[in-house]
Amino acid sequence: MKILITNDDGYQAKGIHALVHIMKKFGDVTVVAPKTHHSGMSMAISLGLKPLGFRDLGIIDGAQWMYLDGTPASCAKFAIDEVFKDGLPDVILSGINHGSNASTAMWYSGTIGAAREGALGGVPAFAVSLNNLHEDADFSVVEQLFPAIFEKLMANLPKDKIVVYNINFPDLPADKIRGVRSTTQGKEMWVNEFVPVDPSERSEGEAYYVMAGDVVPLANNPESSDNWAEDNGYISITPQSLDNTDMDEYRRLAKLF
Repeated sequence: MKILITNDDGYQAKGIHALVHIMKKFGDVTVVAPKTHHSGMSMAISLGLKPLGFRDLGIIDGAQWMYLDGTPASCAKFAIDEVFKDGLPDVILSGINHGSNASTAMWYSGTIGAAREGALGGVPAFAVSLNNLHEDADFSVVEQLFPAIFEKLMANLPKDKIVVYNINFPDLPADKIRGVRSTTQGKEMWVNEFVPVDPSERSEGEAYYVMAGDVVPLANNPESSDNWAEDNGYISITPQSLDNTDMDEYRRLAKLF
């Protein structure tokens, strides 16, 4: 199996090294990851705005490592177009992300953006995240439980479409995980998003802000949702389509036009 791995935390992040360690047993692993941290980039790509530095780091611990000085989606696109130009990888995995990508966080996630870019290129895609933002997070729960999840999903891929699997692990020891659930995307909102910077930091009459705040789940999230699952000790698997059409609204509008 030809396996492509990327992320949004950068090629030196602990999470991607944990994922490479997991996946080496399944086949030949090639890493094409951002040179630096690119969280919150969603599916942003560079579009010729600047040259993208690329470096092949060679074989490290049994995997081929490369970095690109670009966004996560750019890394996935570059890998498919250049590194795998003679034949697509069998699967792309993005992660392990330092922090949850459940609920509406998925819209902002560079981890998921890279996976979706791979899926657009025709490659089955997995985005894997752990609900722990710390740079030295313990990924042992993913290392212990993800291989069986991966094997089951790969053995049961849909025949007629490419799906992105958004997989989120609670930050719990493996023996505290209550199970695995197929989930829907939950709903949450940011509060206190923008914080002014000290006036002494300002220049040229500009007011400076940093984006901060907290993500708060909405009270009516059902038990089928990914953030409910994560909050209650379950690993969530949310399948994502590449077609964002609201079919109910499409049918309603078709009657009007």
